[in-house]
Amino acid sequence: MNELGREVANKAALAVAQFQKRAGGKLDYSPESLAVVEEMLAEAAEYADQMDQGSVNALVQLMGSYILQVAYKEHGGIFYWHDAEDQPVLVVGEPAFRVALMTFSKVSGRLSGDEGDNIPFFYSGFSERATSATPGTDALYM
Repeated sequence: MNELGREVANKAALAVAQFQKRAGGKLDYSPESLAVVEEMLAEAAEYADQMDQGSVNALVQLMGSYILQVAYKEHGGIFYWHDAEDQPVLVVGEPAFRVALMTFSKVSGRLSGDEGDNIPFFYSGFSERATSATPGTDALYM
């Protein structure tokens, strides 16, 4: 795992440490645990407008990293920094194909109250594409 991957893993572990009690012990890095992440983000969305920007950014990074770590544990891959979006991206399948996942924007949207940014649905689309990709596939989920 590269340095960025270690940073993502550390932030994901911090998310687990901070939110495991609220999650009822269900933050186990499984795709199924993302239902609890969705539930927590929906709750946080009710209060996001009362949070300072630093707290919102920290929550986005923690939860976004947790989702990336779920994907890494299920599909492997390599972490890169996406300069234009200013966030990590997990790329799976190289060199045969590339299916990439960026989560910070999706978590931010969910925190803003957009129910269309449903985390389990988003992850499911990525995971299905990563599992069924054929040579030459090049897809980005964000």
